[in-house]
Amino acid sequence: MTSDVDRRSELARTGGRNHAVLERGIFLDGAAQPIGEATLTITHPGDGRLVGRVTRSGADDVDRAVRSAHEAFLQWRALGYAARGKVVAAGAEALHAHVDELVPLLVAEQGKTLREARLELHKAAETLEHHAGLAKEVRAAYVHGLDPGVDGRVLRKPFGVVAAIVPWNFPTTLLANKLGPALVTGNTVVAKPADTTPFTTLRLAEILTEAGVPPGVLNVVTGTGPEAGEALITHPLTRKVGFTGSTATGERVMTLAARGCTRVTLELGGSDPMIICDDADLARAASAGAMGRFYNCGQACLAIKRVYVFESVADEVIEAVAAKAARLRIGLGTDETSQIGPMHTERQRAIMEDQIARTLAGGGEVVAGGGRPDDPALAAGWFHEPTVIVDPPHDSPMAQEEVFGPALPIWRVRDFDEALRLANDSPFGLGSSVWTTDLDRAERAAAEIDAGYTWINSPTKVYDELPFGGVGASGYGKEHGSEAFDHYTDQKSVVVKRWS
Repeated sequence: MTSDVDRRSELARTGGRNHAVLERGIFLDGAAQPIGEATLTITHPGDGRLVGRVTRSGADDVDRAVRSAHEAFLQWRALGYAARGKVVAAGAEALHAHVDELVPLLVAEQGKTLREARLELHKAAETLEHHAGLAKEVRAAYVHGLDPGVDGRVLRKPFGVVAAIVPWNFPTTLLANKLGPALVTGNTVVAKPADTTPFTTLRLAEILTEAGVPPGVLNVVTGTGPEAGEALITHPLTRKVGFTGSTATGERVMTLAARGCTRVTLELGGSDPMIICDDADLARAASAGAMGRFYNCGQACLAIKRVYVFESVADEVIEAVAAKAARLRIGLGTDETSQIGPMHTERQRAIMEDQIARTLAGGGEVVAGGGRPDDPALAAGWFHEPTVIVDPPHDSPMAQEEVFGPALPIWRVRDFDEALRLANDSPFGLGSSVWTTDLDRAERAAAEIDAGYTWINSPTKVYDELPFGGVGASGYGKEHGSEAFDHYTDQKSVVVKRWS
């Protein structure tokens, strides 16, 4: 009989081409559990083949996971920051060491290319390293002389059990964003991956446990949002929810969390504007725009989704972006030559195709892509051509909705004032970028664009050293940076009266 470990090893060696089927239960108390009676089926976005099955967790599974984490909390929080940081650092090192094993899992269940999977997994490890490195830098406040003989202190206290709910587009990095600060500050975690990308998260939990994370400190439940997710958010022992996903789901999370006054961090949708001025390095800007839009098949909350370019240089930029889009090699993630893989689900592709169709019904010109590839070898997967549309209506879906796929609208603008106005004409406020050699323009963009992040003459790369989080429909709270610790700890004031 073939064990699950054997299946994982075979998947790692072959990239899943032997059609090995994985079966996994939840991860509880430091060990993988048998698969449950109710299951979810996971299929490959590139060819529709069966990847495996996992437990479809219900309220009972969630209750076991949360209570396990609650029991582990007392001992975990009793460790010092440095000790917890050492454990997280060991986990990061182990994750780096297992990247080659995890890449095929991530490619098979998510659909991304081999290169993108490697980048994601190493980035997840680096994020854990970052937070582990901050463990010895945590400081509390002290106020001397509140009154004669009276001093004050402000303590940081972990909440307890944290629910880490992550989407399917970056299953490991978005989990690491929550695991790092949660674990270092003394919380325990119950993670719920998306119901379509559970396998990499389950194996990641095993790797971190093998590296020294105590049993119960990190548990994983698999299942749907309405079942496992809602049970996790509303559990009376859940003290904090870290969520990444769509704005609509984030609003539902906040509503559920409010019933128990549970703390939340919400990293939600985005429609990031990019402004390209007439004095910019146009070649670099066009390259950054194409990379920022089509990476991960355009399926990222933080991504270039609207481009505004000065009329005098628009033709050159549009031609360069369209040419880059046309050159991208579409293919299965297991093919080393593929530069853009499939969209994650049939539903996701259908949503984007509908947005494109509704937009073009009002105007705009397709200058690259526009439909599904005609390669018969790709017909079984959810592929779509990298698409560029010029000057669609400003009230169209591609301007006002989040487009989660490989489609980029570009508008010609008269001047910088118009570019800023249109950049802010969106309910979202996650990222933004401006390309210019004019310092005044750069400073105006940084000050006036309503977004949590602004890049100036730089590709849209997120740095662990800087706080990250959006405004408006893009969410609430911060991840990354030392500021993330503020969202995973409570502050307690202590007043001390000295004996006279």
